[in-house]
Amino acid sequence: MSQATAPRASHVPQGSAASRSPLTVMSVVGARPQFVKLAPIDRAFRAAGIEHVIVHTGQHYDALLSDVFFSDLGISAPDEHLGIGSGSHGAQTGAMLAAMDEVITARAPQWVLVYGDTNSTLAGALSAVKIHVPVAHLEAGLRSFDRRMPEEINRVLTDHAADLLLTPTEVGARHLADEGLADKTVVVGDVMTDVLLDVRDRVAGSPSPIAAGMGLEAGSYSLATIHRAENTDDAARLSAILDSLAGADHPVVLLAHPRLVAKCSEHGIALADRGSLRVHPPLPYPELIASALSARGIITDSGGLQKEAFLLRAPCTTVRPQTEWVETVNLGWNVLVEPGQALVDAASRTRPTEPADADAHPYGDGHAAARVVQALTEHLPG
Repeated sequence: MSQATAPRASHVPQGSAASRSPLTVMSVVGARPQFVKLAPIDRAFRAAGIEHVIVHTGQHYDALLSDVFFSDLGISAPDEHLGIGSGSHGAQTGAMLAAMDEVITARAPQWVLVYGDTNSTLAGALSAVKIHVPVAHLEAGLRSFDRRMPEEINRVLTDHAADLLLTPTEVGARHLADEGLADKTVVVGDVMTDVLLDVRDRVAGSPSPIAAGMGLEAGSYSLATIHRAENTDDAARLSAILDSLAGADHPVVLLAHPRLVAKCSEHGIALADRGSLRVHPPLPYPELIASALSARGIITDSGGLQKEAFLLRAPCTTVRPQTEWVETVNLGWNVLVEPGQALVDAASRTRPTEPADADAHPYGDGHAAARVVQALTEHLPG
């Protein structure tokens, strides 16, 4: 593991808990992938005696994409729920910023910890840095190099605003070094690996909820999710994706994200079973992992699910031109495709070979959360 020198100091505002013990960290989350990453962090903070303030922005307001994650993963209940809900990028981020200023000032944490690449990430970072509270970015340094993606903009801006960059991989560290941010960077591994391995072991041997509930044989179906703006905002592209899923040579179970449902309704596209396509509501995280373990493959545009598929050794087909998780592609377990025959063919490809031992664990050993605790403790500005 590489570790750079301590990050630059940041002023902690008057009235904060700078000298208070224990350390106080505020986590800002709002979307499904962030709840997964929060689980091992929350456990590690509790074990270390760190006072943990959890702020839920409400970016994912559907119960299956929010509430059940806290209960299923044993996460402490949010201390603050902003209830922002949906909206355009500007309206949503602006509403979060307005609410976060008040919450950060009132709670006075020593660190604000933001996760990933959502509007919640950017709003939490901007709010904290503007009132001079130190910011740490978990999952820093990821780059797809596609500035058309709002997530890419969120990543880059957050990295350049933050005081401490907690990157999951050596590739991420190199990206940050290329942008002049090496002195703020610490490689900690991927906290999603921590929680995924734990959940995998808990559900191993359990029947797949998808197989059992839909009368499918284990290993006969692909599990799919589609939700990103670049795939859902354009009606023609979204129709082409759904047509491709329906045209596969095996059942494809599409877990219908609320954004997908809303966009299909807006575009007048019927989101219903046809051909090989089977539409199903989103799953709680343990059921998602159990169903992925029994799937022949994963089809997605989600960053998190690409990586989860690799860790579960489920071949992944990603409906995007780029990915921030380049290791999954380089090791042969992820294929980037456009809608149409390329998507159909990739979803039906044969299983790749297992990566060599030296390459098998690019996302860490399942102990990333402990390294996050160490980094936040050692690099506290002041």
